[in-house]
Amino acid sequence: MKRTSAHIFLSALLSFFLLLNGCTFMKNASTKLKSITRSIASSFQKKTPPKKDTVSLAAAQRSPYTSAKAPIHHAPRKAVAKKEWSPNDVQRTFAQPLREFRAAWIATVANIDWPSKPGLPTEQQQQEAIALLNYLQENNFNAAIFQVRPQADALYSSQLEPWSYFLTGQQDKAPEPYYDPLQFWIDEAHKRGIELHAWINPYRAHHVAGKEPSARSYVNQHPESVYFLKEGYWWMDPAMQSTQDHTTRVVMDIVKRYDVDGIHLDDYFYPYPSYNGNEDFPDERSWNEYTRNGGTLSRGDWRRESVNVLIERLYREIKKEKTHVKFGLSPFGIWRPGHPPMIEGFDQYDKLYADAKKWLNQGWIDYFTPQLYWPSTKLNMSFPVLLGWWHRENNQQRHLWPGISIGTDKTGKANNQEIVSEIMISRGMGPNSMGTVHWNISSLIKNPSLTKDLKEGVYKSPALIPASPWLSTATPHAPRVSIRNEGDSILLHWSGEKKNVVNWIVYFQFEKKWEYRILRSDAHEFRINRFKPNMAEEPMQLQYVMVTAIDRIGNESPQRPLPIEPLKVN
Repeated sequence: MKRTSAHIFLSALLSFFLLLNGCTFMKNASTKLKSITRSIASSFQKKTPPKKDTVSLAAAQRSPYTSAKAPIHHAPRKAVAKKEWSPNDVQRTFAQPLREFRAAWIATVANIDWPSKPGLPTEQQQQEAIALLNYLQENNFNAAIFQVRPQADALYSSQLEPWSYFLTGQQDKAPEPYYDPLQFWIDEAHKRGIELHAWINPYRAHHVAGKEPSARSYVNQHPESVYFLKEGYWWMDPAMQSTQDHTTRVVMDIVKRYDVDGIHLDDYFYPYPSYNGNEDFPDERSWNEYTRNGGTLSRGDWRRESVNVLIERLYREIKKEKTHVKFGLSPFGIWRPGHPPMIEGFDQYDKLYADAKKWLNQGWIDYFTPQLYWPSTKLNMSFPVLLGWWHRENNQQRHLWPGISIGTDKTGKANNQEIVSEIMISRGMGPNSMGTVHWNISSLIKNPSLTKDLKEGVYKSPALIPASPWLSTATPHAPRVSIRNEGDSILLHWSGEKKNVVNWIVYFQFEKKWEYRILRSDAHEFRINRFKPNMAEEPMQLQYVMVTAIDRIGNESPQRPLPIEPLKVN
């Protein structure tokens, strides 16, 4: 009864208010009564939490090319009639191209991936390289991690180390006819819109499959800095200053002389124990010198710190020379057993003296690619469990692009579903910087069913490589765009500063839906049809276009939509 009486009373007051409001001489009384009415009404209403502030989309987007910093909460409103298009409509459906790092390792050690065997003629080596790069391009990959220093030798022209045995069949023998393989790979990769990352092994002085070391090999030039291991490998001493200096010189020589997009290190730091018959690394010389000079670290901490010093040094020197060159690491996928608690397996911290968690925590890398080569259902080494742990350690918000292995299931068939699932899990855990690296390109090529699944599924659309905002947020200049009408199509032409531009993005919009094409930096025009059928096979007209530039860090120039004058349809 209380609510009914209140409503009757309020109705009477409101009726009286309406009568008063019609009289000019009673306006002051009307204002007073409005206040009284609101006060009485509020006393009968239940207390409810205040609504969040609402901002209209139009107010938050006064410029069609800027967006509100705070989230926009849409107030409920009545349906309105469809209105003509405006720049605000374009901004409301802001165009975001897909970004994802899609890479494959291309191993040269023991001729795993390229060249197919040592000593091939130059032309055949180049044909094989082009076939691998064509595969990546055709299947919408955008990066190749190419091994250029498998055993303190070089698949490029170097004054510091000899030509690789795996290239010519004899260490320190140049290719015939002469060419520079690294330069060839860079040129051919960039022609296809693919980044080329130079992959080096920092400490392996000679591989067991590398035949005899040449006179110019590190083994013979610096015998005081290397150790022979029982399985036939030669290994540099990571704790020696001469080792750190030499490896840094090699890396910086590549960075300075070649237009690489990244430098990449894998999981080989101190050698795996099996390389020396499961005996300790024989570094008594450097350890004894360290303790004689007053060193106080334990032997394990001393070894780890030696690797830490090199990692940090490489990162800082690369950035000092070329900011845009990314530094990536792909350590063993488990930091330590018990991290997280259910994880078991090899302890890289204790056995390889690799404190990979510290490198990620400190941000000494631009991208981090732990080798997570185990399926999701392997409980003590589960892919998503380990990836989630690494994400929690990524406090510097670097790119975290896991390495995944093609592998086979117990029947010998490729585990396609697992690979696709791992890509989707990676996307879900790192939506702001998606990416995966595939071990290895030969396994991909030998598995046409997986290639088909990738191309028709998760890699159906081309993708840009995610930007690295900690390197720079400065955007390139927007290109100058002109539009030429050509009947049922238009021809876009653009020009602009090409320095450090790696891609142009052409956007075009039909009925509020943006589409785009990723073009190489040497492109300068693009033709677009004015009409496109919708789901009902009815013609849609092209309404807006724009062209943007992408620089080497991944930053995009300002987006400036240009309206297209509609054609009259009879």
